Amino acid sequence: MTEMTTFAEELLAAYRAGTRIAPQGALPTSAAQAYAVQSHLLAALGPAGGFKVGLKPDAPPIMAPIMAARCQPSGSRYPVSDRIGVELEVGWKIIAPLPDPAQPNYLRAVTSCIVPLPVIELVDTRISGPAAADPLVKLADFQINSGLILGAPLTDWDGGDFTHLTGRMQAGAQVLLEGATEVPGGSALGTLHALHRAIGDHCGGLQPGQIVITGTIHPLTYVPGDIEVRGEISGLGTVSVSLETLSA
Repeated sequence: MTEMTTFAEELLAAYRAGTRIAPQGALPTSAAQAYAVQSHLLAALGPAGGFKVGLKPDAPPIMAPIMAARCQPSGSRYPVSDRIGVELEVGWKIIAPLPDPAQPNYLRAVTSCIVPLPVIELVDTRISGPAAADPLVKLADFQINSGLILGAPLTDWDGGDFTHLTGRMQAGAQVLLEGATEVPGGSALGTLHALHRAIGDHCGGLQPGQIVITGTIHPLTYVPGDIEVRGEISGLGTVSVSLETLSA
């Protein structure tokens, strides 16, 4: 971690001040270094309220903690400095300790430990300049998560997976999704399983009370403040957030 200390402290200062920084320290050159920065940040800013995960073919999952302080209920107001990304996703709330991820019947056993809910992920960087586009810098920066808006868990869930969906997502007057779509990777339960197999005790591991999000069901879209964002996933529910521009 020594070679990443300057960059990690620069990122930490940006989080605390609500600003963006042009890094002066050495940038991560491996996923291991990026995850070390995540751990350093979460130790100062935590605890984790959940995790995000991204799947790529023939590659380990990309994962990042979501700060509990930035997990808010549907209908909340959320501050925006200039613009912010929005994504509608299927989430899982962990309600009991998860089964061993190596057991053969994991996908069946895990359904007694989780409940689904709709979420809006808010996306923003703490980095300015060319480094903001670096994939490993994004990964270190909590995979550019800014916050998470939580819909109500589905209390009468039958244990079925979420794969092909029908949804709607609107930001102000802009419709971002209307109609058929699908979960990235084809299985919301499979995405949870992939994360659980990979995460181990990184940033404390997966714990009851946390939310795992499974990837956007429409293209990431950046929007300004002073608008309402509303999402709906058929059979799962609705979720909304009011984005408010910060005063100068």
